[in-house]
Amino acid sequence: MGEGKKKQQPTSSFVAGAIALVFLIIGYEVALFVHKAAVLRIAANRDHPDTVYIYERFPVKSGMTEEADSAVMPGSDRASRVVRKNAPHSPAVEAVREKLAPRRVESFRFNPNTVSVEDLQRLGFSLKQAQSIENYRLKGGRFRRPEDFAKSFVVSDSVFARLQPYIDIPRVDINKADSAALLALPGIGPYFAGKIVEYRERLGGYSSAEQLMEIYHFDREKYDGLKDLITCSVPAPFALWTLPEADLARHPHISRSEAHGIVLYRQHNPPEACTVEALRKAGVLSEEHASALSRCLLAPAQ
Repeated sequence: MGEGKKKQQPTSSFVAGAIALVFLIIGYEVALFVHKAAVLRIAANRDHPDTVYIYERFPVKSGMTEEADSAVMPGSDRASRVVRKNAPHSPAVEAVREKLAPRRVESFRFNPNTVSVEDLQRLGFSLKQAQSIENYRLKGGRFRRPEDFAKSFVVSDSVFARLQPYIDIPRVDINKADSAALLALPGIGPYFAGKIVEYRERLGGYSSAEQLMEIYHFDREKYDGLKDLITCSVPAPFALWTLPEADLARHPHISRSEAHGIVLYRQHNPPEACTVEALRKAGVLSEEHASALSRCLLAPAQ
């Protein structure tokens, strides 16, 4: 056999690849070290939510010792570390911070038919949800009962459970409300709204809410459908013993002949004898009208 085979030398590409691999491994180790230092630093400062952590590289000075959270690249004149920065942020950063910050939720008494968009946000609704409620009202929608507010698609069950004790929807006072306010009641259209006002004027004011059922075609079913939404303030007492005959005859429970009889009766009897029951016994009032008048608030005879 001839001379022994020559020892094969590594190619330049192999050497370059090996060097690259070494630097890759070193870089990976440095990255792990820096990452670990960053995690430890952040964990140690959880009470500083506004702290910003950055990764920076800096030149290595002669005699510098390696910091706990820094790493020096072998053969390099620069090191890397994680640094906490408390410097003021840019307006854009502050805007994002404000937008994403947890909103303070309040609970206070409110009328869902009149509460402002701003107060709806204070109650815990987003701007979009608050505007949705506002748009519903602008289109003629109305919350008659707290349960109606719960039916809104932007009101979750948990939010309603929190707010229900604070919902304050005023009842409609049938002795003060005009036709427009009465139209907000269920089952009350323009016809009955007008009749309620007209009958109130003839009575001199409702003495009780049940007197609504004295209106023609205003039955028990209609009354039960709104009785929890209305109230009846105390009216001025009806001056049965002092009004002239013509004014008495306008009362729904006093006919013309009865009005005449009342005037005659009070002219010939002392005040203590002037009662609805006495008028009934004297035949001045019918049984039906006497019963209806006894449910009215009457001024005492003088």
